[in-house]
Amino acid sequence: MAIIKTSNLFHRFPDGTTSLSDVSLTFNRGEFTVIAGANGSGKTTLLRHFNGLLFPQSGTVLVGGTSVKEDPMAARRQVGMVFQDAESQIIGDTVYDDTAFGPENLRLQRPEINSRVAQALTDVNLTGFEDRSPHNLSGGEKRRLAIAGVLAMAPQVLMMDEPFSNLDYPATCTVLSQVVKLHEAGHTVIITTHDLEKVIAHAQRLIVMEKGHVVKDGLPDEVIVGIEQFGIRPPCSVQLGKGIQPWVN
Repeated sequence: MAIIKTSNLFHRFPDGTTSLSDVSLTFNRGEFTVIAGANGSGKTTLLRHFNGLLFPQSGTVLVGGTSVKEDPMAARRQVGMVFQDAESQIIGDTVYDDTAFGPENLRLQRPEINSRVAQALTDVNLTGFEDRSPHNLSGGEKRRLAIAGVLAMAPQVLMMDEPFSNLDYPATCTVLSQVVKLHEAGHTVIITTHDLEKVIAHAQRLIVMEKGHVVKDGLPDEVIVGIEQFGIRPPCSVQLGKGIQPWVN
């Protein structure tokens, strides 16, 4: 069943640059999708339309059957986004405060807020960090805290924009592990990246974008063939003729 659907989506930036052109896509509940493309291909712009951070000049975006343009708050309750610069969305004085910010703005009762915070921190392996300052966390911990803040809103869809950028190897492994577990627990996951190496083995679908257009869409094993022509480096295992392999065992 579809959770997000775009039809003939078109968006142009104020300087006249076309960022999305005739994008029609359907995302099903529980699906793990990777959207790949070189810088400037339109990946991030597309995500921002799914929860009303941007609105199309023409075309439609539906979340749960409701127009995002007509009811952006409904979309934001269903679709949570973790930005590439995760630190930019961390605003609390403590890990608890930051995770609780979203539920508090929903005006939930304190027991429900506490329950959501506890579950979200458990989901990202940050239990016991509640009283710590976010600014003293490592890069990987900050990324996981940003995910926790989104999860505490209980969204149906988790979107992540370049989730492994600027992370070292241990932090990347931890974040990747948490994302896979969230998908296995039933979350719909949409990740954008220009680096397929780390995540593609876990995806059920691969979408390739170039200059605002969707140029390929389908099963990763099929779509990844010839992907370098779109400015995307194939995983090392694919280059060696071994097909898509997990980045870590």
